[in-house]
Amino acid sequence: MFTKKKELLSNVMKRTSEWILSQEIPSDITVHVAGTSFALHKFPLVSKCGYIRKLVAKSNDANLSEIEIPDIPGGAEAFEFAAKFCYGINFEISSGNIALLRCVAEYLDMTDDYAVGNLVGLSESYLNEVALKSIAGAVSVLHSSEKLLPIAENIKLVNRSIDTIAYIVCKDSHFCKSGRIEVDANSLMNSSTLSNPRPIVVDCWAEDLTVLRIDFFQRVLIAMMARGCKQYALGPVLMLYSQKSLQNLEISGKERKLTEQRQVHEKRVVVETIVSLLPREKNALAVSFLSMLLRAAIYLETTVACRVDLERRIALQLGEAVLDDLLIPSYSSFTKDTLFDVEIVQRIMTNFIEYEMVENRLGFNDEEYASPVGELMEDYLAKIASDNNLSVSQFISIAEVIPEQCEDRMYKAIDTYLKAHPALSDNERKRVCSVMNCQKLTREACAHAAQNERLPVQTVVQVLYHEQQRLRQVMDGSLADADQSSADNNPVTDEFSSLKRENQDLKFELVKMKTRLKEIEKCGDKSAASTPLEITTPISSDKPRLRRKSFISSVYEKLGKLYPISFGADHVVMPSASKGRYKPINRYRRYSIS
Repeated sequence: MFTKKKELLSNVMKRTSEWILSQEIPSDITVHVAGTSFALHKFPLVSKCGYIRKLVAKSNDANLSEIEIPDIPGGAEAFEFAAKFCYGINFEISSGNIALLRCVAEYLDMTDDYAVGNLVGLSESYLNEVALKSIAGAVSVLHSSEKLLPIAENIKLVNRSIDTIAYIVCKDSHFCKSGRIEVDANSLMNSSTLSNPRPIVVDCWAEDLTVLRIDFFQRVLIAMMARGCKQYALGPVLMLYSQKSLQNLEISGKERKLTEQRQVHEKRVVVETIVSLLPREKNALAVSFLSMLLRAAIYLETTVACRVDLERRIALQLGEAVLDDLLIPSYSSFTKDTLFDVEIVQRIMTNFIEYEMVENRLGFNDEEYASPVGELMEDYLAKIASDNNLSVSQFISIAEVIPEQCEDRMYKAIDTYLKAHPALSDNERKRVCSVMNCQKLTREACAHAAQNERLPVQTVVQVLYHEQQRLRQVMDGSLADADQSSADNNPVTDEFSSLKRENQDLKFELVKMKTRLKEIEKCGDKSAASTPLEITTPISSDKPRLRRKSFISSVYEKLGKLYPISFGADHVVMPSASKGRYKPINRYRRYSIS
């Protein structure tokens, strides 16, 4: 009976509102909302809007003509929808405006207590029957709720939308098979292009999630994991969201570009949140993606924990990295800073060594360690060696953590560094060359090093000696094979003859070096004889006069202190292996010859 009376009253109010509108009766109340004024009539408003009815009832002025509604969710646009509803004017309800309607109806208290079929009940019906029945609709409602806080949270609209998305996605793991898109990990930001692009296929609902604010996006992923979704499966979704959110971030240059502080803060929060959501499984994400996140984290000055986490993740997958992944610009205001951030790469390499030690509990495995990470790091060293601001200590610190293998790349890096830094002292050049193991150079590298004027004499002698030793060993083995072949009536191979000729050529080079050193010594003695043998110090004439040493004598004296060298007609005698100059820095670092 009561319900029937309410329905009759609502019909009467509706007809009255329509009559007021059709007769163009002058307005009797002005409503001010967010700087906009609405000239309306009291009767249609108070008939369905509990908020305005209470304002009119509490007013001491019987002829109240103006009211102001502060902080209404959705502003003037939302109130306009509510006013149209009060007047019975038709308008379209969609997933895009249903959140707005639901929140303004709640704020204005437009419940069924004042009129049957009021805006609160109507919007709830649409939410339950239409909007929250699909992922696209739920995402649209959630996205609209971002501007309707805190009332959207209070009426549980945000939680309902998040639960709907998580439920539908996890309900069917093959959801939307036909609608898949590709994500390129290398197009994360407008930076330098990376090699080997790796497109990743994700479901179409992931594209819908990219419109969400980062905090809502985080809550959706957490809800999905709570419903059983594996964290590693969310990697492509995180990559897609990062691509959309950080695409306008310019990080390719050395200097930071000035942007609004608010935008910087927003993007910083995005990066830190994404890093916190990254799956813990190894190889769940591409190294190129992790590298781009690290560059963004450095550029935006995120927390130290965020950057350290990314460095450790890259170290775990360093074997899959390419050179461009390690070329991280050095964002610094100092003009003398290096072009690339060397310290970060050094920390990444150190973390990689620690992980390898943990995995190989019985000891460090040089072969697994050396390839392909060793080649990658030597290429990196050769790349940064041309930087004029790269100090000797920085060069050596990177070289020391690179495993010894074929040292041709290391030699190339050293040669590049010496070429880019011609002002280095002899001691500094020796320190740089000390990180190279001459025993592991190929024949081509040895031939180049023997004629390289940038290398110190000590290193050249080392190269020639080890090359002769290697050829002698090969020849000894070839002689044994030749004797066996002769016994089997087989001819000596051409390779043996070639090695023999190379050994003779090497001996000839050593003899020429010996002759050249003697000629230099003679020239020094002649120049010393043509000048006074005694010199007087400017400090006191009473001190004893000293004999001037020749340049070559000084060279022999310094080399003699390092190791004894005797030149013979056939070979050069060097210290035994037990007294070699290669001393390990530690068990897992490079050998040094300094």
